[in-house]
Amino acid sequence: MNELNRFSLQRRHLLATSAATAAAAALPATSWAQASGAPRVLRVGHQKGWLSILKGRGTLEKRLAPLGVKVTWTEFNAGPVQLEALNVGSIDFGDVGEAPPIFAQAAGAPLVYAGATVPRPALEAVIVPKDSPIRSVADLKGKRVAYNKGSNVQYFLVKLLEKHGLKYGDVQSVFLAPADARAAFERGAVDAWIIWDPFLAAAQKTLDARLLADATGVVNNRAYYFTSREFSTKNADVLRIAIEEVNAIDTWASKNKDAAAAELSAVLGLDKSITELYLNRARFGTAPVTREILAEQQAIADTFFDLKLIPKKLNLLHAAPVDL
Repeated sequence: MNELNRFSLQRRHLLATSAATAAAAALPATSWAQASGAPRVLRVGHQKGWLSILKGRGTLEKRLAPLGVKVTWTEFNAGPVQLEALNVGSIDFGDVGEAPPIFAQAAGAPLVYAGATVPRPALEAVIVPKDSPIRSVADLKGKRVAYNKGSNVQYFLVKLLEKHGLKYGDVQSVFLAPADARAAFERGAVDAWIIWDPFLAAAQKTLDARLLADATGVVNNRAYYFTSREFSTKNADVLRIAIEEVNAIDTWASKNKDAAAAELSAVLGLDKSITELYLNRARFGTAPVTREILAEQQAIADTFFDLKLIPKKLNLLHAAPVDL
């Protein structure tokens, strides 16, 4: 089994393993909240990616040591599972895409946005087979389009169709997780696939997929770092340093793309040519969340409510940083 297939199979088993992962993460942990005067702990949940590289560097631990703060790390296989862990009080900080926090807030999770990347619209796109007759977004009308339901790419699809004079119902939505969508795309069971990196780069490199349209000029496609309301209220200094260290990794990657591609390749278990393609179109930078950024999330939440993906309207200011 090659590296790409192994990576895809790991993603395929997300739903089957998420409950077990969350349960493991929910084991009792000693933290500052459990005893007066006890050392503070930052419990980081992370997916394979930039936080894995930060963990390997050890720089977060060095920055927090003078404050008497210990750092622990738990790896998860997707953002939603991390948010489950936050909801049950097992982690204090994690990374996630645009959509999962919307569902977590709708479910009552006490999440607070701690940081956000710069816009990265080129990291999600609609792809079609190389020889497909589909040459424009307008050609998607009536076609079978695969994507992950309730994800950032569903929001991208809504806005992309809107920009090109089409309605969401003008395409045949086929809801598939990335590994299943790749298999359907490869055998011709769908006409197009909307996907994000590194799956996007992998499809371009290994399936010779043709990029029809990315999210440039349509949506921003940021990544987010989150925490809990309780932790953020008592540990603003810790969170500020955590975001600074994440941004330091971003800055390093922007200036050392070849080395970053090699390191990310090892972390993800993908060929370096895939991570190179991914990083060459990425934008870098992470900073605290602003009202303007929350307004972007509000637009996503409103769209998901209109699509009946969440049961109630949300006010994103309820998940704003405590000092905003």
